[in-house]
Amino acid sequence: MLTVLGFAMIATFLVLIMMKKMSPIAALVLIPALFCVAVGQGAQLGDYVIEGVGKLAPTAAMLMFAIVYFGVMIDVGLFDPIVRGILRFCKADPVRIVVGTAVLAAIVSLDGDGSTTFMITVSAMYPLYKRLGMSLVVMTGVAATANGVMNTLPWGGPTARAATALKLDAADVFVPMIPALAMGLLFVFVLAYVLGRRERKRIGYLTLDEALVPETETETVLVGTGGPGGGNGGDATDTGTPTGTSGTIPTGAPGATPTGTSGTTPTGTPGTTLTGPATTGASAGEDGGFQGLDPNRTTLRPHLYWFNAGLTLVLLAAMILELLPIPVLFLLGAALALTVNYPKMAEQKARIAAHADNVLNVSGMVFAAAVFTGVLTGTGMVKHMADWLVGAIPEGMGPHMALVTGVLSLPLTYFMSNDGFYFGVLPVLAEAGAAHGVSPLEIARASLVGQALHMSSPLVPAVYVLVGMAKVEFGDHTRFTVKWAALTSLVVLAAGIVFGIV
Repeated sequence: MLTVLGFAMIATFLVLIMMKKMSPIAALVLIPALFCVAVGQGAQLGDYVIEGVGKLAPTAAMLMFAIVYFGVMIDVGLFDPIVRGILRFCKADPVRIVVGTAVLAAIVSLDGDGSTTFMITVSAMYPLYKRLGMSLVVMTGVAATANGVMNTLPWGGPTARAATALKLDAADVFVPMIPALAMGLLFVFVLAYVLGRRERKRIGYLTLDEALVPETETETVLVGTGGPGGGNGGDATDTGTPTGTSGTIPTGAPGATPTGTSGTTPTGTPGTTLTGPATTGASAGEDGGFQGLDPNRTTLRPHLYWFNAGLTLVLLAAMILELLPIPVLFLLGAALALTVNYPKMAEQKARIAAHADNVLNVSGMVFAAAVFTGVLTGTGMVKHMADWLVGAIPEGMGPHMALVTGVLSLPLTYFMSNDGFYFGVLPVLAEAGAAHGVSPLEIARASLVGQALHMSSPLVPAVYVLVGMAKVEFGDHTRFTVKWAALTSLVVLAAGIVFGIV
C-alpha cells in the first residue's frame, strides 16, 4: 500500500507541475500533506516536516549565503573575463553559444557545488540567450546535464556517499570511472552541438557585434519560424521570443533591423529582427535581465579584482579540504566580500536587496522540499518503494547486479535524495550482488551513472537556483531535460560496460 501511494505521490507531483496546475512550492507542500493524511499518519505530519526541515536547513543556509557571495562576485566583475572569453568564442552563433554553455558549466562544476555552477553559468549566458531569442530551457537543460556528470567528482557528494556506504576508498570508486564519465561529458557536448544546430536553424545567425550593440531606444529580438527547441514547436516552450509585438518584419537578410508600427505580428524568416523597448547594454532583456556584460555598472570593483579572486580560490580550497562546514564557509565569505567591496552600510544593503529575490525563492523551495522528503521518509514510503524495486529484480539477474544498479540509479536518484539512495538502497543492492560474486566496487561505480538525471530532480535544491535565475518554469525545464539527462546517464553506463568498469 505504501509503495503504491509513494509512487502515486511522486507521479501526482510531477504531472501537476509539468502541466502548470500548481507552483512547485505549493505542490511540494500540499501533495505530500494530502498523501500523509491518506495513509492515516496525518497526526505525525508536523513531526515529519520538522525532521525534514532540520535535515535540509544546512543546505538552505548554504544556498542563501552562496547566492549572496557569488552574486557579489558577479556584481564586482570577478567573472567578467570568463564571460567575455566565452562570448568571444560563441560569436553570437547559437551552436557555439549552446556548446559554450556546456563547456562553462563543466569547468565551473569543478568546485563541486551545483548552485555555484548554475549562478555563474546563467549570469554569463542569460543575456546572450535573451538577446538572440534563444530557448532558455536549452540553457538550463545543458547546464544541468553537464553539471550532473561532473557531480560525480569525489568532493561533489555522490562518490563520497557511495564509498562511505560500502566502506570503500573514494579514489578506488572514482578513478576507474573517469573514462566512462569522460564519454558522458563528450555526449553532453555533442548534445549541445545538436541542440545548437536546432537553435541556429530556428533563429538564424548574427555576428557578435550585431548581437551586443547597445541600443538606446530599441532592443533587437530575433524571431524564427518555430520548430524544434522552441518557438511554435519542439521541446522548448520558453524561448524569450515575443509574437505580436511592435515592428514590421520584412523578408530581408539575417541581421536586418527594421522599424515599424505597432501591432504587426512577426512572421519573418529566421534571423530577421524587430524593434521594441530595451534597456542598456548587451545584457538588456524584456524583463531587466542581468547586467553581467555591462562594463559601466556601478557595482564593479576592478581595484579589488585580485582580492576577490584570491578570496574565491581560498573559499573553494577550504570547501574541498572540508576545513569548515560549507554553510559556515559561505557565511564567512559573504560577510567578508560585502565588507571589503562595499564598506558603506547602504551599499551592503543594496547588494543584499539585489539578490533577495533569488535567496527567498531558493530557500523557500528548499524548505518546501523538506515537507516532501519528510513525508516520503517518515511514512516509510521510500523504504517500501526501494524494497519493492529490489525485490522485483529477477533471480537470474543476480550476476548482473552492477548493470541492475546502474539502471536503477536513474529513477531512484531522481525520486530520492542522494542520502536516501546511497545510504538506504545501495547497501541492499551491494549485498544482493555479493551473493552472486559481484564486487562492491562495481556496484558503487554503477550507482554513479544516474547523476546526470539526478541534478534535475525536484528534490535537488540547486536546480531551483538554475530555473529561478534563468526565469524558466520548473515544469518546462523538467519536460525538456529529463529525456536528454536520462540518455546521458545511459551513455555513461554503456561506456562503463564497454570499458569493463562495471
